[in-house]
This record gives sequence, structure tokens and C-alpha cells, in this order.
Amino acid sequence: MTHTTHIQSLRHRHLGLMATLGLAAALAWVPASVRAQASPTFTIGLKQSGASTFLDGVVQPVKQSTVSAQASGRIASFVVKAGDKVKAGQLLATIDDREASVGQQRSQAQVDQADADLRNAKANFDRTKDLQAKGFISQAALDTADAQLKSAKAQRDQASAAIRQSSLAQGFTRVTAPFDGWVLQTDAQAGDLAVPGKPLLVIYAPLPLRVVVQVPASRAVLVGQAANVQVQAGEAVPGAWITPSATSVIPSSDPVSQTTEWRLELPAAQSAGLVPGLQVRVKFSVPAATNRSLLAVPEQAIVRRGELTAVYVKNGEVFTLRAVRLGQTLGADGTEVLAGLKAGDVVALDTVRAAQARPTAQ
Repeated sequence: MTHTTHIQSLRHRHLGLMATLGLAAALAWVPASVRAQASPTFTIGLKQSGASTFLDGVVQPVKQSTVSAQASGRIASFVVKAGDKVKAGQLLATIDDREASVGQQRSQAQVDQADADLRNAKANFDRTKDLQAKGFISQAALDTADAQLKSAKAQRDQASAAIRQSSLAQGFTRVTAPFDGWVLQTDAQAGDLAVPGKPLLVIYAPLPLRVVVQVPASRAVLVGQAANVQVQAGEAVPGAWITPSATSVIPSSDPVSQTTEWRLELPAAQSAGLVPGLQVRVKFSVPAATNRSLLAVPEQAIVRRGELTAVYVKNGEVFTLRAVRLGQTLGADGTEVLAGLKAGDVVALDTVRAAQARPTAQ
């Protein structure tokens, strides 16, 4: 680059900088009252609201079972995994049944012995009865034979009960599904030691479903007055609001979170697209008779910068940025204002223009 070209480049940069400074100076000389009046505004006033409140809920299956072992032994096979669909009575896992088989054989042997003793006691009773009728033996001998016969019958019944118990223990080595459903999770695998009561897997039925909502103590009264409850399924069923078929409240409060559990039963026809664990929004609507007055601000007037929520409030001829605490969303009426504004305050609807009119926040 030649010396002349370098000088011309510097001259062009100087002229551009002067033009920019001149434009900024011209904007700075525009009266603040003109800039404030140019921004559209909204006057804060009291609105009548049905005091509807929104809470988050979680979808849960009504029928969910933790399948546990009822017999001791090594798990020989595990034939399902998480996500599998199962039918009632379907084999899920097997437990080593050698010990149960030995127990069943022992019980069968006891039954055979009891049957033999019973036949012998009955034959002895019949002979004794015949001899006593002919007068060859006393009544005491007949009573003794009768007692031996009853004892043999009792021993046979005891042995029969033992073999039935052994058969049940043998059946416990085959773990089956209690109902039609899906495998939610598995807690064991082949080779693990199974003991009575140890969870093996969790099964749930896809229908019916319910939504569980933890209602804070601060909203318990408002939610308790709700005349209409609706569940918004979100992306699972876009634009759909589901009305629960039944509502129940657990009559206790969590000592840590200070919440009460509400259970909303969902109709099967409308909840087919939902799955357990899905988070949904629940709307509790209070009847018009209990409407309350509140302050609301349009959504376009709200400035969100990180954790700061504020609005531009008209203060004389300028706008100042004022932090506010917001409540629930009121739909077309805007958002409830809990603190930071009062009735009669004027806020800017065009936050960008208001920021240019008053670049420094107060």
C-alpha cells in the first residue's frame, strides 16, 4: 500500500466515525418526553379472575406390581427384560428347583406310608369289630382299634397337606406375570440368589392411568375449592385437555415438602397416548362465585433477563425498569403480578423502544 492510499484510507475512517458520532449526538438531543410518548403503553388495573392455578403432575399406572421371589435358590433363567410386553400367567423367570423336588418326593413317600398305615388300621378295626360282635373280645379292645383307625386317618391327612405344600413350593420356582402389562424394570438376572421377598422385576398395566399432583400447603385451599380439574397432556396429546374421571386426596401431608398428594384417575379412551413418568400440567379452576381481584400485566410488557423479571414503568416523561414478582399465567389477560406494581401504573408494551428511551435501569 502506497503512502497516498494509506492517507486516503485514514481520511475515510475519520469521516465515518464523525458521521456515527453525529448521529448518536442527534439521537441524544431528542427530548425524553418525545421518546417516552412514542412507546405504546398499558395501564395496570384490577381484573376479576377465576383464580385458576396450574400445578405439575406425573403420570402413574394404577396397576403396578413388584414381582418378588417366593422360593429360595439360584435364578436359573430370566426370560424377559425391561420393555417387554407380557401376558397374565406368562413365565418370567425360573429358580433352581432341585431342593423343592426333593421335598416333594419326601412328602409323597410320607403319603404312601400314611395310606399303608390307614389300610392296616382299618383292617384291624374291621376284624376287632367282628370279634367283639361274637363276644370273643371286650369293648375296650374295639375302642383301641377305633382310636388307631382315627389316628391313621389324621396322619394320612397330615401327609396329604405336606405334599400339597411341597407342590406349592415347587410352583414358586416358576415366576409368572400376575396380569397383562409391560416390564418396567428388572432387579435381578440369571445366577443371582433369590430369597423370599427379594424383588425380581416391576410390571405395570398400560391402562388405566392416573396423574399424581403434589399440592403445596399455600395452594391447598384454592385447589380444594376447584370446581373443574383438567390435565394437559402436552406433546403426548397435542392441544388436548383431559378431564379426570375421579379425584382422591391422600389425607396426610409430607413433613419435609409440606405438600398433599392428589390422585386424578384418567379415562382410558383419552389417556391411551400417555406413559408412566410423563410430566403434565394440571389446571384447577375455581367457580365464578369465588372470583378475586388481581393485578395483571400483558405478556409483551415483561422483560426477562436471566433470573430478573421486570417491566418498564412510565415515570414522568421517561421509563424506568422495575423488578416485579409474577404469579400464574392468566391466558389472554396476561400474567398475574404479585409484587412490584400497583393499580394505575403505566407500563411500556414495546420493551425495546422503552429501553432505547431510557437506557439506564433504576
